[in-house]
Amino acid sequence: MIWDKERRSKAERMEKAAGYARGKRVGTEEIVPFLESILRPGDRVVLEGCNQKQAAFLAEALKEVNPEKVHDLNMIIPSISRDEHLDIFERGIASEINFSFAGVQSRRLAEMVAEDTVKIGAIHTYLELYGRLYVDLTPNVCLIAADKADSNGNLYTGYNTEETPMLSEAAAFKSGIVVAQVNEIVGEGDLPRVDIPGGWVDYIVKADEPYPMEPLFTRDPAQIQEAHILMGMMTVKGIYAKHGVESLNHGIGYNGAAIELLLPTFGDYLGLKGKICTKWVLNPHPTLIPAVEAGWVKQVCAFGGELGMERYTAARPDIFFTGKDGMLRSNRAAAQVAGLYGIDLFLGGTLQMDYEGNSSTVTGGRLSGFGGAPNMGNSTGGRRHTTKAWRDMAPLTGSMASGRKLVVQMTKSQSKYGPAFVPELDAVRIGRKAGMDAAPVMVYGEDVTHVVTEQGIAYLYQAQNAEERTKMLGCIAQGTPVGSMVGSGEIERMRREGKVAYPQDLAISPDAAKRELLAAKSLEEIADLSGGLYRVPEQFRKKSE
Repeated sequence: MIWDKERRSKAERMEKAAGYARGKRVGTEEIVPFLESILRPGDRVVLEGCNQKQAAFLAEALKEVNPEKVHDLNMIIPSISRDEHLDIFERGIASEINFSFAGVQSRRLAEMVAEDTVKIGAIHTYLELYGRLYVDLTPNVCLIAADKADSNGNLYTGYNTEETPMLSEAAAFKSGIVVAQVNEIVGEGDLPRVDIPGGWVDYIVKADEPYPMEPLFTRDPAQIQEAHILMGMMTVKGIYAKHGVESLNHGIGYNGAAIELLLPTFGDYLGLKGKICTKWVLNPHPTLIPAVEAGWVKQVCAFGGELGMERYTAARPDIFFTGKDGMLRSNRAAAQVAGLYGIDLFLGGTLQMDYEGNSSTVTGGRLSGFGGAPNMGNSTGGRRHTTKAWRDMAPLTGSMASGRKLVVQMTKSQSKYGPAFVPELDAVRIGRKAGMDAAPVMVYGEDVTHVVTEQGIAYLYQAQNAEERTKMLGCIAQGTPVGSMVGSGEIERMRREGKVAYPQDLAISPDAAKRELLAAKSLEEIADLSGGLYRVPEQFRKKSE
């Protein structure tokens, strides 16, 4: 019986690659033949592509390998963000993909799936994908990105550590080959800190240019609409204050940005400072700066960095997790665990919701994936510590469960594309057509506790059954087909019972939902409030000029 086949395979690959490496260092110009020497057909390959940090140099090099030598790869790319991520499928280098989020590539991915150019293994939440690296998607080769390396392969990931530790460890300790592209190679002892030990890393290569970063989570306050403000006011008073929510996550979008900018104004008016929204798990949103500066925020655990926030996070170590070098230490896997078990509330937006509260961002023509939303947007049955917010969600069925996480979905009742509430999610049809065993639903209706539209709040955790859940949604989507399923008498009854709340039920005037309520009305104002520490990203500066 041979017990070290994987180790022997790694040794054979590294021997084949010896001509391209001097110690651990691979020449920039030799990266393509080097990859051809370490890769084998059918390999499972991790390519770091997360929200803000992309192993772009290695992705471009992988696209250039000879498909006669390297083909049928099973790619594991957490966030499909670049053209090269899909180019490798068109060239026959890869055949299957497992991912979490697609974003700007969602339309192209959908088209390629329809043409059978790409086979989707599964669409995952981030934590689920990381977990499978240690179960049934353990990589043969792992391609990652870092800021700096020394000759021993020690890596400094700096402001944007993100998912690098989880990806590299899965390969490093299971006879996989770990290759890191770096912006700079420094002398021994010259790294600001060691984020990934050299013992995990087999090869380093200096990229031809620094890896790209995008301000994915930045939302310009200038784009926040009065509807966002009204929904934010209702959420602050009708959910956060009502349940005493102290720890939370906001997903990407203008709804969360509006709430963050309302805390130092509307929240102060309600006397809520120190009572709600003190501990956060989220990327360092610029729109949170006014609340930080006003003393609302006690701590932030970051999934990743955000372009322009480097100096601000370094200057606020009491708020953010930072290293001895002063820079932010982000960690997507740790933050996902914190978001799963450590927080009381998840708030996110959705593109589509069905009549039972199921929601998805996978809609007609798009395969955008989920990111971390399903991980944080579920009832977290394994949690055992309690808080007021958690206990408020305790089931009324005689269950011994002490409570559940608040899962809040926000959406306008309708948009230029039609009603947000539909009888059946597009995801059901898309999943069926793509041959998926399960429809790519982002958040299940049973896990959603609150839905907020510009019309009001539906407290779905109080619904007795699926039929009542539908009628509660209809109450806050009047003027749409689901709204026609509930009569005026039922609406009034649900308002009296506290199952639905309209603005007037919360003593909120829609006329008060004006932009003047925002603590900052532009990114430039946020930069001023930060004392000049926040730098508005170039693409947003161009927009504002």
